Amino acid sequence: MRRAPPPLQALALAVGAGTAAMVARGLIVGFDHGYGPSLTNLPALILVTVFAGRRWGTATLLATLLLGLVWPSDIGGDGPAAPFHLLYVLSGAATVWAAGALRDTVLALDDARLVQENTRLALAESERRLRLAQEAGGVGFWDFDMSTGHGHWSPAVYQTLGLAADLPVSIANFAAVVHPEDRGQIRRMVRQAEAGGRLDPSEYRIVRPDGEVRWMLSRGDIIPGQGGEPARAVGVNIDVTERRRAEAQVRESEARFRALADSAPILMWVSQPGGRREFVNRAYCDFLGDDFEAALVFDWRTRLHADDLDRILAEQMAGESSQAPFTLEARYLRADGAWRWLHSISRPRLAPDGGFRGFIGVAFDVTEARQAQADLERINELLAERVEAALAERDQAEAALRHAQKLEAVGQLTGGVAHDFNNLLTVVIGALDLAQRRPDDVERRDRMIEAALAAARRGGQLTHQLLAFARRQPLTPQLHRIDDLIAQGEPLLRRAAGDAVPLSFRLEAGEAVCRIDGGQFDAALMNLVVNARDAVSQGGAVSIETQVIDAREGDLDGAPAGRYVQVSVTDTGVGMDAETRARIFEPFFTTKAVGKGTGLGLSQAYGFARQSGGSASVDSAPGRGATVRLYLPLAEGATAKAPAAGVPVEAVRPRSLAILLVEDDPDVAHLTEEMLRALGHEVRRCDEASAALRRMEAGEAFDLLISDVVMPGALSGVDLARAVQALRPDLPILLCSGYAGAAALDAENLPWPLLRKPFVGEDLAKAVAQVIGQGAADFE
Repeated sequence: MRRAPPPLQALALAVGAGTAAMVARGLIVGFDHGYGPSLTNLPALILVTVFAGRRWGTATLLATLLLGLVWPSDIGGDGPAAPFHLLYVLSGAATVWAAGALRDTVLALDDARLVQENTRLALAESERRLRLAQEAGGVGFWDFDMSTGHGHWSPAVYQTLGLAADLPVSIANFAAVVHPEDRGQIRRMVRQAEAGGRLDPSEYRIVRPDGEVRWMLSRGDIIPGQGGEPARAVGVNIDVTERRRAEAQVRESEARFRALADSAPILMWVSQPGGRREFVNRAYCDFLGDDFEAALVFDWRTRLHADDLDRILAEQMAGESSQAPFTLEARYLRADGAWRWLHSISRPRLAPDGGFRGFIGVAFDVTEARQAQADLERINELLAERVEAALAERDQAEAALRHAQKLEAVGQLTGGVAHDFNNLLTVVIGALDLAQRRPDDVERRDRMIEAALAAARRGGQLTHQLLAFARRQPLTPQLHRIDDLIAQGEPLLRRAAGDAVPLSFRLEAGEAVCRIDGGQFDAALMNLVVNARDAVSQGGAVSIETQVIDAREGDLDGAPAGRYVQVSVTDTGVGMDAETRARIFEPFFTTKAVGKGTGLGLSQAYGFARQSGGSASVDSAPGRGATVRLYLPLAEGATAKAPAAGVPVEAVRPRSLAILLVEDDPDVAHLTEEMLRALGHEVRRCDEASAALRRMEAGEAFDLLISDVVMPGALSGVDLARAVQALRPDLPILLCSGYAGAAALDAENLPWPLLRKPFVGEDLAKAVAQVIGQGAADFE
């Protein structure tokens, strides 16, 4: 073993010690007589060589020789010094060599002891590690003398067997802990080792003293003796209990899986990469009619329906190559010869490292579901036909119900409206009769004619109320300040309330403007005042109020959120219960006695509010009076025109015109003709549209066409207007109508003005003036 040289300080000390010894001798005996090759220098050489080695001993020898040459001396004092120096060199070299040999021997002995100690320590560490590994892994080493049955057990053997560490090693003590059911196996193993000199691996159970059962694996070998006979058995015991338990759990899990799979009524399989199956369940085998092994390699293409074969092969190749879930559905031939629809689902199975290991698949027999779906489709078709028939029957029943409701409404109308019209006709007929009997009494005649005209106007107003409720009477909306309209109608409203019922006004809407039909608003407000007057008793009162409100979504029935002008008519009358309030806006519903009302007043007001984009409500309770409110949308930023003063007929009298009048009612035609002739016009009449069109086509010259909308024959007044406009684009046209049906509504959307019946001479004069462009600005 090579050792590191001593440090330089130690070497210098050794050389210095040898040189100092020589110098000391020279000082004592004298350099001129006493230097020579003296034995006193040899201990210094020995010290340096033993401590530092031959090289440094040689260096010290050379240093002393050099010093001797500087101060030469000799034994005899005057003889030559060279022989004595040579003798010194030889003795010094022998001393250095002998001291070096001694040093090498000592070092060799020291290295041997060091190697032996290191080997002992390494062996002890190795044994310790082996013991720890055996204990941790349940591995125990054993050695048996086959002739004596005694041997050696490692501590791990005692530990795994659960025996005391001082128990003697013997076959008997070992056999005592072997499970009774496995002792025969151990005996056979021992006999085989004794007879055949072979020790095969064997697994068996042991029962520890505490009752715990463990599994052991014995592995070993037989060492033969000098004569070749089995002499020693050496080997290891390994505790494999956990592995055995894991294997048992795996077997149990596989058994449960197989039992579950075999009990499932669906086909199940597990395949490897490439498609080869490694497991199929009982239902799979039963469908094919083969055993397990044959089912693993069965070619399903032989059972696929010919119409599904190409499609399924393409879908299966695409699904398997994607290594992703995929489904198939096709017809397969079962073992009993029946074609069955199978719906299969395949999902990839992955290894613990995430690698692809094949597919797990299941297949359901969906033949009955397919059949049920087809049956359901047929049932749906039958149901659709029956539902269509039922809907037709329902529509017929609803039509019959609506017809019955209309008949009921007509019946309700007869009692009220017919009574009111009879009263009005009585006034008209009686007044005209009296005027005719006494034509010379001018004052009486004028009074009767005025009474007849007033009654006729009330009849027209009643007709407008009916149409407004039915929403068949088109409105003519214009911008109006609500407070101004009410203020203008105050005299009429007070006369309607009567002298016995005080009527008060609180108008706070200010400059608020609404886009409404002014005439319909007046009628609605008049109806509310009349109803309030009839509800109060002696001493009661009626009030009209206006204000601007902000309504949120849902505040008003059927109207959106926004700003509204609220018009309220309040009375201090008897009030209404909840049942009456719920029906107050129904047509023909009235709480008045028979003949006292038609039940259309509140209906007209409600219809007017809804047609104007607003709503209506009622607030009442028995004995607390009632308040009816109309909500009219506010026209933000709009400004209403000031009301125009009335213009007499003569002020708008146009030039004399040639007018073609088309009217099928002889009385209306005669009256209209007289009104036009009174205005100075020439009038020619036709009682149907086709006759009027022929006169136009014949080239007769006319300045104006006036036609009723609803006419007998194939052409209506609207059709006539279109045809005449094509012939004479420059000819003015005026349409008239007292009908509220589709033809009149159609006329409302056409470019020609529409004059509504009934009308008086002033209305007709204004309409004619507007249509021919004379005085139109006065009647906007």
